[in-house]
Amino acid sequence: MAMTPQKKTGFALLGVAATMLSLSFAAVPFYDWFCRVTGYAGTVGVAGQGADHMLDRTVLVRFDASKEAGMPWDFKPQQVSMRIRIGETGLAFYEAHNPTERAVAGTASYNVTPDMAGGYFTKIDCFCFEQQVLGPGETAIMPVTFYVDPEIVNDRDGKYVKEITLSYTFHETALPAEQAGLAAPATSDVN
Repeated sequence: MAMTPQKKTGFALLGVAATMLSLSFAAVPFYDWFCRVTGYAGTVGVAGQGADHMLDRTVLVRFDASKEAGMPWDFKPQQVSMRIRIGETGLAFYEAHNPTERAVAGTASYNVTPDMAGGYFTKIDCFCFEQQVLGPGETAIMPVTFYVDPEIVNDRDGKYVKEITLSYTFHETALPAEQAGLAAPATSDVN
């Protein structure tokens, strides 16, 4: 029995829809990879160690902190800015405080402005690489170690960058399983 033209068209459209759906799921990890490789949209690089040389030129690095709506922590940089030499390893600190009476977990997203500096701003170590959990009333001082890659001076647009802003936004996330059980409110039996 031969397939009718309508059935062939229907199967072809179903195949196109399935392909589009699978590509939409692949787009998020591909975009994340693309941003990390190119520095697009202010995405920073990650390295295991500092730059191999420093330049005499300096750049002003500003620090910004914000929270997602509903995130109960107080969150701020401990320094507003610092001037470092390009290629020099910098160390900055952020402070987070949980004023609530419950444990709260958070994850920080980050970006760099101007966007063109993203590919040259490189983190060696950062609190943003892992989930942070603060107990009731707990305060944490969280470091970020970074450098500005000397290659920025060879970039067509990057060579004009004089200031870079590193921004973090903390988002509340689910508590890890081992702490979620400890954070559950106590129940009492009333007879």
